[in-house]
Amino acid sequence: MKKLPIGISTLQKIIEDDSVYVDKTPYIQELMKNGDYYFLSRPRRFGKSLLVDTLYQLFAGNERLFRGLHIHPHWDWAVQYPVISLSFGSGQLANRAELERRIRHILRVNQERLGVQCEDHEDVTSCFSDLIRHTQAKYGRNVVVLVDEYDKPILDNITKPDVAAEMRDGLRNLYSVIKDNDAHIRFAFLTGVSKFSKVSLFSGLNNLEDITLDPRYSALCGYTQAELEQHFAEHLQGADMPLVQAWYNGYSWGGESVYNPFDVLLFISKGKRFLPYWFETATPSFLVDILRKRQFYLPDLEALRMDYKALGDFDVDRIHLETLLFQTGYLTIKEERLPFAGGLPEYILSYPNNEVRYSLMSYLLENYLTDDRQERGSVYDAFLANDFAALERRFRTLFDGIAHQNYTKNSMAEHEGYYASVVYAFLCSLSLDTRAEESSNKGRVDIALRFTLPDGQKQVYIFEFKMVDGIAGDGSAMAQIKAKDYAAPYRDGQHRIFLIGMEFSAQVRNLVGFEWELVPQ
Repeated sequence: MKKLPIGISTLQKIIEDDSVYVDKTPYIQELMKNGDYYFLSRPRRFGKSLLVDTLYQLFAGNERLFRGLHIHPHWDWAVQYPVISLSFGSGQLANRAELERRIRHILRVNQERLGVQCEDHEDVTSCFSDLIRHTQAKYGRNVVVLVDEYDKPILDNITKPDVAAEMRDGLRNLYSVIKDNDAHIRFAFLTGVSKFSKVSLFSGLNNLEDITLDPRYSALCGYTQAELEQHFAEHLQGADMPLVQAWYNGYSWGGESVYNPFDVLLFISKGKRFLPYWFETATPSFLVDILRKRQFYLPDLEALRMDYKALGDFDVDRIHLETLLFQTGYLTIKEERLPFAGGLPEYILSYPNNEVRYSLMSYLLENYLTDDRQERGSVYDAFLANDFAALERRFRTLFDGIAHQNYTKNSMAEHEGYYASVVYAFLCSLSLDTRAEESSNKGRVDIALRFTLPDGQKQVYIFEFKMVDGIAGDGSAMAQIKAKDYAAPYRDGQHRIFLIGMEFSAQVRNLVGFEWELVPQ
């Protein structure tokens, strides 16, 4: 059985260690046929660095590493190209001076490896230009330029706009050299997490083809279902594959969906335990900072509509939460629509899988919406027993834990959307099938919660939320559920249906009305 390439991002080490390598060279061959300058955006831990290294080894002509891979018989191994490799993946840079120092170090490493010299080591722009031209002159072939984690110095400072802008401007000066040296470049590939507008970061680099949303390359990084079953069949014996798919598959950029490789490798390594491996590699604290500055109705994340331009409309002084959620992997494309013939497409975004849904909502619940960190076992017990008195008590405790600043600094707390967001996040964090804003011909259900009891009985809880004046409920939430017959879509003879009306008061800052009913079969 082959080894798992956990934490390995170099092709040579994977091949020499006899580790599993999922062959992405068919996509690379397609890239070579169609162009010379590419940009790819993918979330963290998706194999971008391994892809860049594979390109490096291919152009460097390390033939032995590609034996048995798709591209081997289709590549001219007699031709080798000099490669300039830039990576900003390690460490964090706090200011423009540190960025300039890092760039000079990266350029110096390339000079030493290629045996060339810059005329001015202090001016990073002219040094990069010298590196390209002198390398081309020495080797007699146009150079290959590979840039990994091109945007990390910016994203590391995204909550400090002034510093982020300094980083952006410094990197823009560096990347402008690629366009100016087109005559000396055979191939260029830049990759990172975010997709900054060409105007802000790639000014003048108009020959850079963005393949982020190209369906042909949707699986260039990550593992498809077929690749998973082919390369990891022995490792996954005994695993509940439908559950594996629900937990970890689902990332899509307009084509075939993929798994995050880090999830797959850790899932296998840790004894096939369903845990949020990818989510826990980085704390999304930036989301809390952005959410505190704007109102956002969390249930909208179930099905968020965005047009083509909005998905890439991102800069340090124009941060849209929805765009950032997509580019960082917390949302993904579920559907592409073309509203008008000849017009730009629009996309429906949602969580890629259970891991992200449960983990993101749990994180936001505990770090943004409330101060709630209590155990959730009592809620599971209440669901199993349909103990609505216990459920009401738990919800009251939940709202007692709402951080004071979320009331005083967020006008959304005066509206039912805030309370709905709290309940929605809480239910999602329980790893239960929670769906918001499901439509019927009578209207939209606030939240529908589905689960199955140990005896096989299927159940659905239908929630409706209302804000009321004063300090007592008025029954309006339950009245609306009945008037609009929200239970209708679930009357399939298999589900036991419960209606739950919850009413809130801005004065009390908690529940003031809680009603429930079992729908007669």
